[in-house]
Amino acid sequence: MAVETDPPYLRIAAEIRRRITEGELAPGDRVPSTRQISREWGVALATATKALTTLGREGLVEARPRASTVVAAAPAPVPPKRRAPADRGTALPDHELTRDRIVRAAIEIADAEGLAALTMRGVAARLGVAAMSPYRYVAGKDDLVLLMADAAFGEGAYPAKTPADWRARLELGAHTLWAVFRRHPWLAQLSPLTRPLLLPNLMVHAEWALGALDGHGLDPKTMLDLHILLYSYIQGLAVNLEQEAQAEAATGLTEEQWMDRQAHAVQAIVTSARYPVFTKVVGAFQNGYDLRLDELFAFGLEPLLDGMAAIVEGGPPRPRPRLHGQNPTASG
Repeated sequence: MAVETDPPYLRIAAEIRRRITEGELAPGDRVPSTRQISREWGVALATATKALTTLGREGLVEARPRASTVVAAAPAPVPPKRRAPADRGTALPDHELTRDRIVRAAIEIADAEGLAALTMRGVAARLGVAAMSPYRYVAGKDDLVLLMADAAFGEGAYPAKTPADWRARLELGAHTLWAVFRRHPWLAQLSPLTRPLLLPNLMVHAEWALGALDGHGLDPKTMLDLHILLYSYIQGLAVNLEQEAQAEAATGLTEEQWMDRQAHAVQAIVTSARYPVFTKVVGAFQNGYDLRLDELFAFGLEPLLDGMAAIVEGGPPRPRPRLHGQNPTASG
């Protein structure tokens, strides 16, 4: 048992270890997140991260993307001999700490806890190095996030043999990007379309999509517009992955539990007689409507590609629609 003179992260780890070994937390159960630890014990997020990292090294917990940190399937019955804290001079030697290790550790934190939980100190704690050590390889958090994003987008690979059909190629590209956002939901939060991420590995996806559109007689603006439209569809849905995780962490309620609590509000709407079509549609679901983002993504992709087909596969060019209030004599 950790004594009062131990560092805070060891005392926190000891309490969570007790909950696990005494059965209060079973295998697969979520352990307190870094945010919860920070609130409950009044410590910094970096300290909370060190506590969970300590338990992870003991084999008691494991990080699962979007499921936070959970009790390991087969927790070790006896914790190993305690390591001295990293801030007491046990930082890894320089040759063992690399930029790649820093980036991977940061991605693990963002996958499990969300981008808001990421700090340079937290990354150092996860790696067991001194708090300032990562700064020898990365200038700061902003630079680290860009390196993380580039590494994450690099996980989406394409076959050497390109599909001959433009639609099959775009469909493969869309599913590849969706899978990347699925693994790393924080990616969709990084930048708006108007400020694109100019990352080498993200350009691989752009090159794949533009290559599918090339050779069909499209002007450059139309090609880029179609590519951005497809990317925005994927990113726009993926934004909800991280937001749902944030909402669950903030409220402690799953999506289903939150919807259950909205039953009274829904009932008030459908009995008000003000929204007859909505009432008819909602009333058709005897067991409720389940919003599954994966299914919605696949469903929406097909009509989006159908619309693109009318442009890619020919037909007389149509004038671009004007925005409401736009001067019809204005150019563009």
